[in-house]
Amino acid sequence: MRMKIDLRTAPFDPWQEVGRHQQTAPDLASKYGATAVFVGTMRDFNEGEPVTVMTLEHYPAMTEKHLRQIAEQAQSRWDIFDVLIIHRVGEIRPNDPIVLVAVWSAHRAAAYDANRFIMEDLKSKAPFWKKEVLREGSRWVERNTPG
Repeated sequence: MRMKIDLRTAPFDPWQEVGRHQQTAPDLASKYGATAVFVGTMRDFNEGEPVTVMTLEHYPAMTEKHLRQIAEQAQSRWDIFDVLIIHRVGEIRPNDPIVLVAVWSAHRAAAYDANRFIMEDLKSKAPFWKKEVLREGSRWVERNTPG
């Protein structure tokens, strides 16, 4: 079973990342029939206010360990071949991709279910701290928006 977890400070193109990741696994090419992809992008608003910049803070070892555990749990619950998680940290601007979760499986149900499981756990439990810059000041985000 394959898995890649990558935390990045630089912007990325999620669609290029999916293609590049698939090219690194030619042995899986004829095995998977489904790829479920979720891309989370920064909005320019939250809780009714315009947001100009968001900073995501984390503890690298803790965050990577948690993301790896999420992927391993998904692999133990569903018949999936590969997982790719890329997550931005640092300063992020509206319309920047923040997170990419891609799951490869023989069938769509496992790919969809595992992808949603990973994303929901990531949003609710992964150790990231968000600070938003507003027109007037800044604030720490205390809770995530509902799914």
